[in-house]
Amino acid sequence: MSDSTTANSDLASQYAAQVTGDLERNIKEQERISAEIAALQEQLLGLQQDHAVLVNMQQALGIPRTAAEPTSAQPAPAEAAPAEAAPTEATEATPAVPAPRRRKSAASGKGKARTAKASGASKRRAKAAAAPAEVTEQAKQPTLIDLVRDHLTQQTEPRSAAEVTAALREAQPERKLKTTVVRGTLETLVAKSQAQRSTQGRSVFYTAVTEDEAATPAAEETGTDG
Repeated sequence: MSDSTTANSDLASQYAAQVTGDLERNIKEQERISAEIAALQEQLLGLQQDHAVLVNMQQALGIPRTAAEPTSAQPAPAEAAPAEAAPTEATEATPAVPAPRRRKSAASGKGKARTAKASGASKRRAKAAAAPAEVTEQAKQPTLIDLVRDHLTQQTEPRSAAEVTAALREAQPERKLKTTVVRGTLETLVAKSQAQRSTQGRSVFYTAVTEDEAATPAAEETGTDG
């Protein structure tokens, strides 16, 4: 009886060690995957913000828009295959136990890993699906060049790029405008003869050109030619 009791106790100890090891590996794997998902979501958010800025610059410069849309989350299903091998490697590294128990543990670990991976892929697909909708919503808004031109038209004194940026940020906080982008838009208006540039010391200021002012040089040239 004592030998049988000792054998059962040893077997129970092996099972307990097996379960404890599997739980630790499972928790660590969940933490690793969660950290990767959080990092990818942060990267995607940064790319979407950069995309919005680039679209605004594209509109300001009058560059024709392309039909390409963000596809960063599309390759997610192809990544699922390599991840399924991780639970098998973890199971092979555990102490030897009766085959039925090990197969059950491996199947459980594989199912959990697959569920976690599917959850991450679903979040990425949802994020990718939302991106085109955001771009469409931005397309409905006034272009940056229109906003800058309208703002200058309403001013009675010259304004610097920083002043224009501050005013537009207050009026359009969701655009998260940068001074460099607004300055480029102002220079575009100058190139189109829709704004004038003047300097005071090291500072550069801009004023809007009305339709009458824009037509005056043309009229003068016509009179001179005649």
